[in-house]
Amino acid sequence: MLVAHDLGTTGNKASLHQDDGATVASVTVEYPAHFGRDGVAEQDPEDWWSAVGEATRLLLERTRTGPGEVSGIGMSGQMMGAVFLDGELNAVRPAMIWADYRSVTQAQQLVERVGFDAAYDELGHRIHPTYTLAKVMWLRDNEPQAWERTRHVCMAKDFVVARMTGVLVTDPSDASGTNAYDQVGHRWSDRMLEAARIPDRVLPRIVSSTTVVGGLTAAAAEHLGLEVDTPVVLGGGDGPMAGVGAGVITSQDAAYVSLGSSSWISASRTQPLHDPAKRSMTFDHVVPDHFVPTATMQAGGASLSWVMELFGGDDATYSRLLAEADEVPAVDEDLYFLPHLMGERSPYWNAAAAGTFVGLRRHHRPAHLVRAVLEGVGFNLRTCKDAFTDNGIEVGALDVIGGGAQSDVWMGILADVWQVPVRRRSIVADANSLGAAVTAAVGLGLVDGFETARSLSEITATFEPDRSRQDRAHPQHRRFLDAYQQLEPWFEGREASP
Repeated sequence: MLVAHDLGTTGNKASLHQDDGATVASVTVEYPAHFGRDGVAEQDPEDWWSAVGEATRLLLERTRTGPGEVSGIGMSGQMMGAVFLDGELNAVRPAMIWADYRSVTQAQQLVERVGFDAAYDELGHRIHPTYTLAKVMWLRDNEPQAWERTRHVCMAKDFVVARMTGVLVTDPSDASGTNAYDQVGHRWSDRMLEAARIPDRVLPRIVSSTTVVGGLTAAAAEHLGLEVDTPVVLGGGDGPMAGVGAGVITSQDAAYVSLGSSSWISASRTQPLHDPAKRSMTFDHVVPDHFVPTATMQAGGASLSWVMELFGGDDATYSRLLAEADEVPAVDEDLYFLPHLMGERSPYWNAAAAGTFVGLRRHHRPAHLVRAVLEGVGFNLRTCKDAFTDNGIEVGALDVIGGGAQSDVWMGILADVWQVPVRRRSIVADANSLGAAVTAAVGLGLVDGFETARSLSEITATFEPDRSRQDRAHPQHRRFLDAYQQLEPWFEGREASP
């Protein structure tokens, strides 16, 4: 058996897999996140470690799996954050996670020193405050005492692997989400680090995602309820890992959409995708010699979670409002939602963008607002999809994974907004952990290659678009885009810093 962990934004999912990666069971242990003014988004790395231990023990208990039956551990984790560690690999402060965008000033300094186009060509990404490098600069500039104690900076899954093994490394997929990685040279970027005035010694050594980093230490084994020296495979960032879980291994595989807290459209290619409009970015895949072109919005599933929290947040309210949202109009009544609750990455890359309802009327009720949110995320992802099709990546039927894919209502809305068939895969919310298990199986030599992932999930439902809406889908999308364009000067003109 293999144990896989997926360190998400809301919790850690631990899953048990057969040696070929097939999923047996999973459990999730939640942990808090702190969101504050001016772009603050933080989590305590100790909460991650506690959740990993608790989830592992629960998983073994519920499946009656003995510690000696576990042949290895795989990891997936949220990307683009910054975990600040001292010389003993302990966190010196809360981690600045992917959603943290307070480092606007530092990102602008990088643009001025490196150049917008030159950076995109080298990194495969825009320079932006949501990436690791600007966050590190922010800490140095604003919390000098914490910076003085910092000896290492890493990503979420790297911290947990270090706790398990005592060894701190990272992989190309996570490195490519830092704004400090030369995607052409496959190494840390001298140019970006020099521009940031950050020494390369603080960044981990980069090794393959399938590397067996080491075995569990005695302390880690006790914490997880597993045997000492159980092998730990490094794994990768959650975006590329979700691709593996969805069976998107090579360029022959179709694009897919993930509806998690952040949401994205992604594919696998043998070359980075450099969009002239810079709407998309490209990560390194966990699959060797492959890349993951991606267009990611900040608040996909997070937008739905937010609006549900406003109206109660319990399961009964959630189910009722989704059902009611299926029966009421939103964009058909000119009610739109701009889903930029945490600033925005694709397609605008504007940290000042804000969530906005446009077209509210006195008769609109909670169900109308929920439907507007569902449609708004769909319209923004349609814009992300255009970044692919405009650059020659064909998008036909789209497989959808992530927690949001469990909603028939949302899947139907997405099919209508995108005007393509939308298919739910059997893994739904388990793609990241499945990807981590397959990567671990490859690293441990239990399977021949990543292609085994294609056989581990299947299409369980297909939602066809309402072709009678085809004539409306395009102009409604244009009106959605126009709402942002009209409001962009207002977003940029706010007195408070973004």
